Amino acid sequence: MATLDIWTLAVQAPSTDLTGFKVEARDGSIGKVEATDETGGSYIVVDTGKWIRGRMVMLPAGLVRDIDLDTETLFVDRTTDEIENAPAFDENRYREESYRNEIGDYYSRGER
Repeated sequence: MATLDIWTLAVQAPSTDLTGFKVEARDGSIGKVEATDETGGSYIVVDTGKWIRGRMVMLPAGLVRDIDLDTETLFVDRTTDEIENAPAFDENRYREESYRNEIGDYYSRGER
C-alpha cells in the first residue's frame, strides 16, 4: 500500500496557481500542470501534450522536489520513462481511495 508521504508536498508551495507551469522529470520535460489539488496540494495532473501520446497523468505531490517561480517550472523526482509507463489520469476515479492507492503504489515502487 502507498505511503501517506507520497501525497504530501515536501517543498514549500507558493500561493501562486501552478496551472500552466512546466513539469521537468529527472531526465527531461514531461508537460505542463493542468490541475492541482487546491486543498492539500496532494497531487498534480500533468498534460503531457504530444510528448506521451497526448495523455494526462496524476502525480502525487510528494514527487515534487522543487518549484522555480522565475521559470514557472515544477521538478519531479521520477524519470520520463517512469511517468510514461504510469497509469493514465482517470477523471472519473481520481477521488477514489482505490485509484489513489493504485497511483501511489506505482510511484512508490520508483522511490530511491
